[in-house]
Amino acid sequence: MKKFFFKFLILFFYSINSYGQVVYIDINQILNNSEIGKSLNLYLKEINDKNLTKFNEIEIELKKKEEELLAQQNIIEKTQFNIKVNNLSKEVQNYRTDKKTSLNKLNEIKIENTKKILKILNPIITKYVELNSISLVIPKKNIIIGKKNLDITDEIVKLLNNNSTSLDF
Repeated sequence: MKKFFFKFLILFFYSINSYGQVVYIDINQILNNSEIGKSLNLYLKEINDKNLTKFNEIEIELKKKEEELLAQQNIIEKTQFNIKVNNLSKEVQNYRTDKKTSLNKLNEIKIENTKKILKILNPIITKYVELNSISLVIPKKNIIIGKKNLDITDEIVKLLNNNSTSLDF
């Protein structure tokens, strides 16, 4: 049974090579190194930096409020103190939900625009495959070892850069 399996694999790969070429592509490298991918990464970084600045300021303000409240703990009435503690906890909870919401929005923007890039990329890869008589394109993440000359990532990045410049954010 093992001999049959190995013979089948050898014949399978031999038949693929006899009909056409098998290549691989690194989608992550395309998304990070193409002009359109770099513009998306820059846009996402700007949004993330704005969010970080905003949330760091809020966090500092909340810490100050907590310190002031702890300083007043022995001075004000217990009921008044409990009311202020509850208000502060609500503010902290709102801070956490706002932070989580903004992170989710950032991820949605990334996913949505990555899909747009992949829609632009798909016809480019299809045309490249047809012009170069390629039978199979495999994602690089599924390859353990492969010849460097079978990697078409750089050619696809060049074609993508020539075909489209940026997305509308």
